[in-house]
Amino acid sequence: MQLGELQNLLNRQDREKAQILAVSIDSHEDSRQLSQKLDAAEKLGQSFPMLQDTNHKVIDRYGILNPNGKGWSHPATYLIDKQGVVRWRFIETNYTARPSNKQILQEISKLK
Repeated sequence: MQLGELQNLLNRQDREKAQILAVSIDSHEDSRQLSQKLDAAEKLGQSFPMLQDTNHKVIDRYGILNPNGKGWSHPATYLIDKQGVVRWRFIETNYTARPSNKQILQEISKLK
């Protein structure tokens, strides 16, 4: 999924049910530089928060640390409801594999 696709994924009704967040082990400065690089390449602004997890506490809690990835996590997408319950997840060891917009929207539509 490309950055532009993430920005346009949620319509107004979906935004009431879901929020897009990114979690990375990168430092704030590294995340800022990545965001600028993506923005320059795609001519888009970032419309979702990038959260810093340099000590990979969140990554460890969700069990997605890639032992061969120098501290990086496996790519993962989670849908977590307002009560904090994981309702759907997509975890992949292949960093190029991502869920489709259609898959994500189908799962969002199931949230109350």
